[in-house]
Parts: sequence; C-alpha cells; structure tokens
Amino acid sequence: MEIGYFTMPSHPPECGLKEGHDWDLQVLRWLDELGYQEAWIGEHHTAPWEPNPTPDLLIAQALMQTKKLRIGPGGFLLPYHHPAELANRVAMLDHLSEGRLNFGVAASGLPSDWAMFNVDGMSGQNRDMTREALEIILKMWSDPAPWTYKGKFWTVTKPDTMFDFLKPHIKPLQTPHPPIGVAGLSKNSDTLKLAGERGFIPMSLNLNPAYVGSHWDSVEIGAAKTGRKPNRADWRLVREVFVADTDEEAWKLSTGDMMGRMMGEYFLPLLGHFGFKDYLKHAPDVPDSDVTVEYCAKRNWIVGSPATVAEKIEKIYDEVGGFGVLCVFGFDYKHKPEAWHHSLSLLKNEVMPRLKHLGSAKKAA
Repeated sequence: MEIGYFTMPSHPPECGLKEGHDWDLQVLRWLDELGYQEAWIGEHHTAPWEPNPTPDLLIAQALMQTKKLRIGPGGFLLPYHHPAELANRVAMLDHLSEGRLNFGVAASGLPSDWAMFNVDGMSGQNRDMTREALEIILKMWSDPAPWTYKGKFWTVTKPDTMFDFLKPHIKPLQTPHPPIGVAGLSKNSDTLKLAGERGFIPMSLNLNPAYVGSHWDSVEIGAAKTGRKPNRADWRLVREVFVADTDEEAWKLSTGDMMGRMMGEYFLPLLGHFGFKDYLKHAPDVPDSDVTVEYCAKRNWIVGSPATVAEKIEKIYDEVGGFGVLCVFGFDYKHKPEAWHHSLSLLKNEVMPRLKHLGSAKKAA
C-alpha cells in the first residue's frame, strides 16, 4: 500500500486566496520530502470553503519545487473547459512535470457551479459532457490529423498542415498519455464504472467504509463491459487522517480544530442539502441528526496514535476488500503547521511500516 494526498483544496472563507495557495504549496513540498507517492488538487468555482478554480496553476508551481511527487488535478471539471484547449494545456503540463503528471477528471457536483456555467446537472448533462470531452481529449492525443469531431456539446477539428508549417503538434510527454483518475461518490457511481470500462484510476471519496465497499462493484461492472480485469492496487481511497503522539491529542487536533470546523460548518451541511448523509452512515437506520462531526470522527475518520491509526487502516482495508493507495484528505492547518507536518510524518514513518503485510498479502492474492 502507498500513501498520497487529496485536497479540495480546503480553506476557511476568511483565508485569502494567495495565503491558501501558499499553504497548499508548502504541504506539497512536505509530501515530496516525506516520500508520499502522489497528490491530487481539486477544482471548484463557487465554494468559499474550496477556493481553487485553477488547479493547474498550483500544480505548475509545485512541480518546480518538488522532485519525485506525482501531482495532478483531482480533477479538472471537464464540462467547464473546451476539450481541445485542455488537451493542449494538460500536455504542456505533462512536459513541465517531466512525466510526473496525473490527469484527474470529474463531472462537477456543485449546483452553484452548474448555474455559473449554465450546465443542467440535474438531468446528468454534466456527466454526458465529461464523457464527450474526455473522448475528444484522448482523440487529440492519439489520432493524427486531419479530422473533425462533431459531438453533442463541442465540435473540434484537428486540421491538416496549413501554409507548409502550421499544424497541431502538442502531445503529452507520457505515452499514450498521463495516468487518468476519476473520483466517485454515489453508490452506483457512473464515473467509477467509467474508470473500470476504460482502465482509469478509480478514486473513492471520504465516505463510510460500508458504502465505499460498493464502489469496487461499480469498477468491476464497468470493466466487464470491455473485458478488462481491474486491479485493486490502482484503487485510491480518500480519508480524513490525523496522527499524533497520543489518541487524545489526535482527537483534539482533528475534531477540535480545522478538520472539525470544516466538516461542521461546510461539508456536513452541504451533504445534508444534497440528501447525501446516508453515505456517511454505518447503518441505514441512523438518523441524519446523529451524523455529526464526532460521529464521523469515530466511524469514518482515521484519527489517533500511530498504533491506533494502523489498526483503523487495516480494518478499512479488510472491510472494502483491499485497495492500493490511501490518500490523506487535505485541511488548512497553517495556524498549526507543525501539527499537520507531524501527522503526515507519523503516517509515513510510524504507521506505514506497520502495514507492510497488507501490500504483500495483496500481491499474493
């Protein structure tokens, strides 16, 4: 098992955009120094608690300040980008990364983002646009000119050579393209079926393990369509993680600090508005009112001393049937940077050595 990082990025609404960006950049440097495998950066346009419409700006800077960490959008919201422009932009980013870029894509789930871009998310238009955009992007990278793609949402032409030397020429550094990741939330997630169908990296967001177990079913359903055999080693699980020297300290720094504040002020109310609190429950008969910060911390979060955290990760691993990469959910601890760095360090240096047998068991299976 490997460890990575997934960040919305999340910052409290009073935080300045530059201030938040600088914190995210600092964390990415730490991840690289500590030997984390990868980091994924989200994109959102209308969420003051998730204030980053441009993951590629952060990624480009981070690539210049890190050496080994793989970094990528987690993901670009494809309905809001012209696919030909994004294909060139991502290809350029791949060259800047010297082959360390991951390419995360997503359909966008915020109704306020849908409204800003006039996308009918309620009818599933965002998902249809995502599939079409991805098809065009992959065609841009793989199919020589000339051609014209006439889709439902975009018409894109890859022209033949003009005036002797003008021609499409930008392709990613990695062949055939950077690894593609897609994130899923709902029980029968269409995006995770797409991951299975196309051999993309499946990512499960921070939900109750009982729910997340069903996500692999979606991957397998998609894979069956194209005769693929999905590998659990590719599966990423995003979890809230806080490791401290003692259980008491970890609880205080998580539920009693920014993790608890973000969940209480933003994430839980947001899921409540969408009717998504079921995704956080360990049993369907739990009332919505019981799904509090403390409930999530006890049932879903991975919080505690290194020994406690190792035990919790192994339990989740067994519950879901195995996965390849644990991605730490990112929070804004710039007011207590030492505590966040210590947590990331303990996870890498104290927790992961206790879980080595999980990786070997998986390989043997």
